[in-house]
Amino acid sequence: MAAPAKSTDASISVTTGPSATVSTAENVPLQYSLILDHLIGGKRQIKDLNPTVMGALPSPQKTEEQKMIERGMESCAFKSLIACVGGFVLGGAFGVFTAGIDSNVGLDPKDPLRTPTAREVLRDMGQRGMSYAKNFAIVGAMFSCTECLIESHRGKSDWKNAVYSGCITGGAIGFRAGLKAGVLGCGGFAAFSAAIEYYLR
Repeated sequence: MAAPAKSTDASISVTTGPSATVSTAENVPLQYSLILDHLIGGKRQIKDLNPTVMGALPSPQKTEEQKMIERGMESCAFKSLIACVGGFVLGGAFGVFTAGIDSNVGLDPKDPLRTPTAREVLRDMGQRGMSYAKNFAIVGAMFSCTECLIESHRGKSDWKNAVYSGCITGGAIGFRAGLKAGVLGCGGFAAFSAAIEYYLR
């Protein structure tokens, strides 16, 4: 009678063994999910990424002089000055180029058959270059200043700033010749600014 009792206990241990294994296997994914939630979930604390910890060079603190220089370079006055200087140089080069390909440079209206001297040609080229340089400098300064002011007022940096600035600049230049010229100048400068912004962006 003792042998069957042992076989019964063995059968019970065999039947209870897989159930215990299954219950243990069912608990593993639950614990794993809790670990993942603790590591990468909402319970994870956000640490400050210090450049020195990440292996990068530490960025030095900016001094008051550096901050003042940065504010000055980002100001509308500085941007207008840069645009004015750039427009002056570009306009001068463009004026000299157009004067170089013009066959009437240096000719005397009173005596058009006389061949101009090299000094007269250079003088006319310089005058045309200076005229173009002044016009380009004025346009560049006006456009850059109005664009900076509009961007500061709107608080956005998009293509609309250039369009508004182009319209204001073209209108201000064209209004000297009348209302119609001002409207055409506004539309022309705005369309040109929109095309340039579309190409650049």
